[in-house]
Amino acid sequence: MTRTNFPLSLWDISLWIAVTAIILLVTSELLAPYSDYFGDFVIDKTRLRLAALVLGAAFMVTVFLHALAPR
Repeated sequence: MTRTNFPLSLWDISLWIAVTAIILLVTSELLAPYSDYFGDFVIDKTRLRLAALVLGAAFMVTVFLHALAPR
């Protein structure tokens, strides 16, 4: 049985988390003034911001792990 390596490194996952957090935060900020115009299409801006902050914290954890990883 051969063992395959995981194709994503910690740095790749960290970059993906950071980009996702930025997109969610920008989206929540851009939607804030237009919340009355969506009608039935409801987006919970506080939940979107919370998701962005959680992903931002996850990014900081991966950066911290990357800093502590032995070379």
